[in-house]
Amino acid sequence: MHGRRPTKNPHAEAEQFRRRAALGFVVVVLSLAGLAAWYFKLQVLDHADYATRSEANRIRPRPVVPARGMIYDRQGRLLAENLPAFRLDITPDKAGDTERLLAELGALIPLSEDEIEHFRNERRAGRGFRPITLKLRLSDEEMAVFAVNRWRFPGVEMEPYLTRHYPYGDLFAHVIGYVGRIDEQDLEQLGQGGSALTHIGKTGVERAYEELLRGKVGYERVETNVQGRALRTLGRVPAVPGADLRLSIDAELQRATVAAFGELEGTAVAMDPRSGQILALVSLPSYDANLFVNGISHADYRALMDNPSRPQFNRAVLGGVAPGSTLKPFLALAGLDSGVRKPEDRTLSTGMFYLPGNSRGWGDSHRGGHGWTDARKSIADSVNTYYYQLALDMGIARVEEYLTRYGFGQPSGIDLAGEIGGILPSPAWKMKQRKERWYPGDTVNISIGQGDWKVTPLQMVRGTGALADDGRLRRPHLVDARRDRFDAPWLPLTQPAPVLISDRPDHLQVVREGMVATVHGPGGTARAMGVGAPYRIAGKTGTAQVVSRRGTAAINPRSLPIHLRHRALFIGYAPAEDPQIAVAVAVEGGGYGGSTAAPIARAIFDAWLLGTPPEGMEPVDGPAPAGMPVDCAAEGPGCMAPDAAATSRVPAATPDADASGATPPARGARR
Repeated sequence: MHGRRPTKNPHAEAEQFRRRAALGFVVVVLSLAGLAAWYFKLQVLDHADYATRSEANRIRPRPVVPARGMIYDRQGRLLAENLPAFRLDITPDKAGDTERLLAELGALIPLSEDEIEHFRNERRAGRGFRPITLKLRLSDEEMAVFAVNRWRFPGVEMEPYLTRHYPYGDLFAHVIGYVGRIDEQDLEQLGQGGSALTHIGKTGVERAYEELLRGKVGYERVETNVQGRALRTLGRVPAVPGADLRLSIDAELQRATVAAFGELEGTAVAMDPRSGQILALVSLPSYDANLFVNGISHADYRALMDNPSRPQFNRAVLGGVAPGSTLKPFLALAGLDSGVRKPEDRTLSTGMFYLPGNSRGWGDSHRGGHGWTDARKSIADSVNTYYYQLALDMGIARVEEYLTRYGFGQPSGIDLAGEIGGILPSPAWKMKQRKERWYPGDTVNISIGQGDWKVTPLQMVRGTGALADDGRLRRPHLVDARRDRFDAPWLPLTQPAPVLISDRPDHLQVVREGMVATVHGPGGTARAMGVGAPYRIAGKTGTAQVVSRRGTAAINPRSLPIHLRHRALFIGYAPAEDPQIAVAVAVEGGGYGGSTAAPIARAIFDAWLLGTPPEGMEPVDGPAPAGMPVDCAAEGPGCMAPDAAATSRVPAATPDADASGATPPARGARR
């Protein structure tokens, strides 16, 4: 017998359905409420945060590197310019496997070992989100190849930039210097704002005026797509371009100075004694500054470093030599100003000078001596004995005092980094450096510019300019003016007031007369350089010994290997009656100043005063004479036609009747 089936309870089932429906409804309502709350949080509470993130993904700030300021010479010739170029930048965080990327890129675009090594070093030292430059200055072919294959390389961008270029190559390498790629040390000095820059001034004017030339970095807001490619620019804070600089250097005089040296090595500095403006500054041999702009190759760098003549060494700023007899005009002035000597006081030169009780003698420039010698003759004929006795009578303390006043033993203050102060020998210096006391023989040695002396050509030309300009010792400088925009006026840079080295014009005149007699007098050591000159020259020759003599026997420098020969020196100014240019020349291995350095100085004088370049040198931009102002209206004050300007520099003068060829100096002469 079958049991009966249970009967349904419709009320219970309905109640159960209602409960389940209510529960489902509650769940749905809670879910919707939670979703609404989450949407509220996203859209309202966290709106600012997510909007910022979204904007950051779509719009990115990008630094705008300012154009570096241009550099011109006094005539407006462009010495340092900016050329448009493209580079390859890699952002490591977006690029993935950088080693694989380098291999694939290298198959399309030639990459040198130097470039790859530089990238790896920057990758290890830098942060992944910062772009790293892989290759600078892409060629047109390389840009086309990358543009076609750009989709294959995420995180790699071809960026436009301005690269530095020096049109004159090696002519101004030691003046302008060069810019180079920024390294970690540069970034530490520049701070966070410097991360957008790729280059910074390393040497010369580029380094000394880095802040002016660099300008200020700007920023722009760039809209990008999901791949990070730029779509458009939404806003910009413009960069401030660097200031342009105008140098006092004249490119034609610079070329003439280099040509005057020929195959010789050394340095020369030309300065306007009335203002301290540097007209030419040459250090030979030189090098092409363009090699360093985008990273010099190992081969080129090794070639420079292996060159025994050290092309990168700036002899005018860092090189020091004994002044030799070029010191004599300054010591003569010190003797007069100190009251130890009067212009008419005379000293007997017999050919050898001995200290009491000392058998070792000091020779004169002529074995037979010069006879009775006053201040003027001591300079013109380069009489050593006069200065041996003068220094002993003054005492080393007074010698040091006056020569310090003339600018020796201290930097000249030129606007180039790293200038040395040289060495002005003194008892304190000798005790500190050698732990030895000072002897009278040391005083005798330094009186003719030998011994432990070290002076730079800048110190020499600065002191010479002071003698020419009535005793006013000025700061030599290269940068004459600046402008902040290409259409803005040039603003002259303020220079410090000159320092007066002597308050006795009559004493200065005695020294100047002696320097004029050096070139135009009957016994002058530089008579040959004055032959045929339509203007009068004041000067002084000198020879800095590299090796000392053997006992009392003098050494003929021409008998020595070139690297052991004496350095030939000359200082002077012209025209003697109205000085407009002062020069200092130092020739390495040149032998004697009168026969080697003086002709170079004459060529510099002729180029500046007469507009006559050395033989074989063609003007680079026409026959306009040197020294004309840049921004000069035809009728403006201080402006004149080219012919008038050239004529005004050279007062009428008749060549000295006694200015015949100079006889070779006797052995052991220090001229």
